[in-house]
Amino acid sequence: MLKGRGLIGPDDLSVEELEWLFDLTARIKDDAGYLRQSCRGRLLASLFFEPSTRTRLSFEAAMLRLGGSVLGFAEPGSSSVSKGESLADTIRVVSSYSDVIVMRNPKEGSALLASRYSTVPIINAGDGGHHHPTQTLTDLVTIKHLRGDFSRLTIGFCGDLKFGRTVHSLAAALSRYANVKMVFVSPDELRIPEYITYGILKKNNIEYAETDRLEKVINDLDVLYMTRVQRERFLNEEEYIRLKDSYILTTDLMKRARNKMIVLHPLPRVNEISVEVDDDPRAAYFKQAEYGMYIRMALLAAILGVV
Repeated sequence: MLKGRGLIGPDDLSVEELEWLFDLTARIKDDAGYLRQSCRGRLLASLFFEPSTRTRLSFEAAMLRLGGSVLGFAEPGSSSVSKGESLADTIRVVSSYSDVIVMRNPKEGSALLASRYSTVPIINAGDGGHHHPTQTLTDLVTIKHLRGDFSRLTIGFCGDLKFGRTVHSLAAALSRYANVKMVFVSPDELRIPEYITYGILKKNNIEYAETDRLEKVINDLDVLYMTRVQRERFLNEEEYIRLKDSYILTTDLMKRARNKMIVLHPLPRVNEISVEVDDDPRAAYFKQAEYGMYIRMALLAAILGVV
């Protein structure tokens, strides 16, 4: 269904294609032998111009579990970019070596630019504060697996909503489902951008609310999506220090939440979720990371045309 296609933003996949991917992910997760070795002889180029643990390793684990191989770099200092090579030239060369490219780059729009010069599909693993579509796939498949559906859910986003590309992508993706309500919790300095609220949510008649008090809304939520305040997005260190501890999810706060609410986090966390919360059965962020590998297996298998 997705053979030969890249993935740059969350709108690149239709709702029908998303549902197909979710079903494929469930089969891969439940059947340890399914699609194993299906990508033997295929090469994934992993180009990470920005630090990553889960995204990079989950893509590499996904490709290796499918029987393929991986090449690439984990930071730009080990590539010719450090010598001044342009992104266009890097992509032209690497696409001649590989069958699919996964790229993270701190510059917004870099994935789209790369797709114009590549002869193989490009998968965006994060381009600055813009999009992170495979994290969105991870988030969606986790919600679907644990809550069964997206309709009639109230989803709270808490923390850095201004720079949080995972929040932007997930909110955009959820806006395509019926009867979803969103609640945005942040200090005024880190509010959700208007291109999300006015450009996407209002346009799609999605109900939403904004507040700076998590304790006031946590009992209304079916899903709580926590995010860290990202030091790397701040130009002013003092501003980061002032805002970094704006919200900390504690066991006391969890007592106010619904019994079936789930807590998600794209990780890494710093201190915005107390470690004591890890023992709460509603804490799903480590399961979320595991589902990320399975849906990336599904995505790679589909793009490479082996399923």
